[in-house]
Amino acid sequence: MLKLGDLSARQLTSRLADDGLYLETGRFVTRIQSSIPSVAHGLGLLYGDYPLQQAAQFADFHLRLARPANGRRWFRPQVVLFQDGNSRFRPLPLAHAFPMFEWGLNWCISSRAHDYLMLHAAVVEKDGRAAILPAPPGSGKSTLCAALVHNGWRLLSDELTLVRPQDGHVLPLPRPISLKNGSIALMRDFLSDPVFSPAVIDTHKGTVAHLKAPTDSVLRHAETALPAWIIFPRYEAGADAVLTAVGKASAHVRVAKNAFNYSLLGGRGFDTLADLIDRCDSHEFRYSRLDDALATFERLRPGQP
Repeated sequence: MLKLGDLSARQLTSRLADDGLYLETGRFVTRIQSSIPSVAHGLGLLYGDYPLQQAAQFADFHLRLARPANGRRWFRPQVVLFQDGNSRFRPLPLAHAFPMFEWGLNWCISSRAHDYLMLHAAVVEKDGRAAILPAPPGSGKSTLCAALVHNGWRLLSDELTLVRPQDGHVLPLPRPISLKNGSIALMRDFLSDPVFSPAVIDTHKGTVAHLKAPTDSVLRHAETALPAWIIFPRYEAGADAVLTAVGKASAHVRVAKNAFNYSLLGGRGFDTLADLIDRCDSHEFRYSRLDDALATFERLRPGQP
């Protein structure tokens, strides 16, 4: 199958500006159209390993990023994101075009993929077992996720955990990892030859850059995993790496608060989450040093901290 990386820079730019690219990321196909150079650059840099659908008859999502048809096209230029032909988001500075694509695709999935219980959580896998990492912004979730997937764990998702109600499996959705502010420099130093998109400043999240997903994680996008751990990470300066057990009832409530569609799914959502909690060991995880965090995760075994 043709991959995005098989296209030359000229071919990529031309397809994006014309009929668009039909990009496959896990279970979803997204048609992307744009003539904005930073969008083409970001896709070429970070999505080279991803399959392209040719002559697609169907896409789950249709996204177009364009300059507005007014004076802001040139004066303090902006970018507008259209989803299925409609502008659902406020315009952003033109420099934010590639992060806007990433945020827009997250929004599409989290607002439409109701065949699954969707959690706002990173999820990584090793030896067929998945660790789900629900956490609010600023907890160090993405930084920890980036370190893990470059040290023996497989990336299923940095942002969205999809749990299949029929069997409790987690579905992979490997895409670039979004890092913010101080985490960008930290991971540049911690990882060997990381591939980052250019850092974008002054977004609503601060400075943002996206880290390329490991090639192996992308190639294994069809391999589901059984969840074994739910770990609530929290970065705390100077803290030792400590796992603390969380009871089943408390874990259920905390994960439900991090779900996009728990209430929408009703009884099915409750049953899916209850099965997930029963299947997993749940822990809070406080850490400050990534090496200690990696060592702690290396010692994880199902049924014990």
